[in-house]
Amino acid sequence: MTGLNSIERVYFLGAGGIGMSALARYFNALGKQAAGYDRTPSALTDQLQKEGIEIHFDSSANNIPAAFRKKEGTLIIFTPALPADDEELTYFRKYGFNILKRAEVLGLITRNKKTIAVAGTHGKTTISTMIAWILKHTGESCNAFLGGISKNFNSNLVLNTQSGRIVVEADEYDRSFLHLYPFAAVVTAMDADHLDIYGNLSELHKAFNEFTSQIDPTGFLVYKKGLPVNKSKIKCKCYTYSVNEKADFYASNVRIENASYIFDIHTPAGVIPSVSIIHPGMMNVENSVAAAAVARLLGCSDNEIKTPLSQFSGNQRRFDYIIKTDKLVFIDDYAHHPKEIEATILSIKELYRQRRITGVFQPHLYSRTRDLAGEFAKSLSMLDELILLDIYPAREKPIKNVTSELIFRQVALKDKIMCRKEELLEVIKNKQIELLVTMGAGDIDQLVEPIKRHFQKILK
Repeated sequence: MTGLNSIERVYFLGAGGIGMSALARYFNALGKQAAGYDRTPSALTDQLQKEGIEIHFDSSANNIPAAFRKKEGTLIIFTPALPADDEELTYFRKYGFNILKRAEVLGLITRNKKTIAVAGTHGKTTISTMIAWILKHTGESCNAFLGGISKNFNSNLVLNTQSGRIVVEADEYDRSFLHLYPFAAVVTAMDADHLDIYGNLSELHKAFNEFTSQIDPTGFLVYKKGLPVNKSKIKCKCYTYSVNEKADFYASNVRIENASYIFDIHTPAGVIPSVSIIHPGMMNVENSVAAAAVARLLGCSDNEIKTPLSQFSGNQRRFDYIIKTDKLVFIDDYAHHPKEIEATILSIKELYRQRRITGVFQPHLYSRTRDLAGEFAKSLSMLDELILLDIYPAREKPIKNVTSELIFRQVALKDKIMCRKEELLEVIKNKQIELLVTMGAGDIDQLVEPIKRHFQKILK
């Protein structure tokens, strides 16, 4: 961990983000003094405060704790989602503090570890958590920085100082994954996204191929069959995976028994029979194949793969059942890209063929809405009914003429409405709902508990 050994205090700008909070927990667990700022309180910031990490919610140089105004021994970590003119970031820059992006710090932490990095425009969180859960049940175990709160670990951080292995998500936003030089990697998808950073799909593909060229020559790459991976620049061994066609690793004989998916996983070394997962959807069968491929290539046995997968409970906000009764089903999902929305709705349709599906979607980012409005509309048209919220801006300033209306007018549904987030609960109260799915990566999660309480009242 060259470059981090002399650090005594770590200050986080954007502490409540899922990736930043994992780093905050990491340094806090190592005994470093940790504190920070985030724009809004959340369940995650509440938990960080309970763990002894001081956090405030008004960006002001006056709010920076006295201990963190001392330059020597203090590291400032910030997320690219932070506005460039943030007052606290401006303060630390003005006075010459040691400032690093989250991705740079993750690169330093993983540099001397046997790192397994999961990349892709969707699927990263589930696959990385599956891999970490499998490896936890082996003799060597692992560390992990996860992009969601694992229900099995009850955290987004897995810390085992005795293990040399570390599982991380390799985020393509802001080319963050180029700070990683993993032993092994997974690439799940290379769909158009973050075009505010890349400009076009070709540039995004170039970045993914640069990432895969950084894999250790003695390691391996597992990627979804059909992706435009440039193997000429890759020095390690390469393997493909799939759920619906033959590949180096693929699923067959998929069926549903007692609310579980049962399937066989074909590998270059033979078949792992009757793998079982309780986490729903064909997308999670595919995710299981990718995770099993990594585990097998790391030397895990059939049982070391099958048993943890059968116990895998998923992550919060990834096809997360909030209410599941004969009368009503309520699912919350992080889906914020057209392909993710499509996969979520297809999984729901597969499980609940007779139910009328009402979807609530909160678009995330003006730029993503502008670039992918038609694709969003196509995916959302798979619903029976749509409630579309305003755009959640996150790090962005408004873009002229870019609103949720860009998506709304292209949705091919008779039953569709737009409303503000503050109006959603009243809208839902006036509807007869069989199955509700809330989707988005913004602050739509703050509405989950109020909606849940409403449904619990009417179910009594």
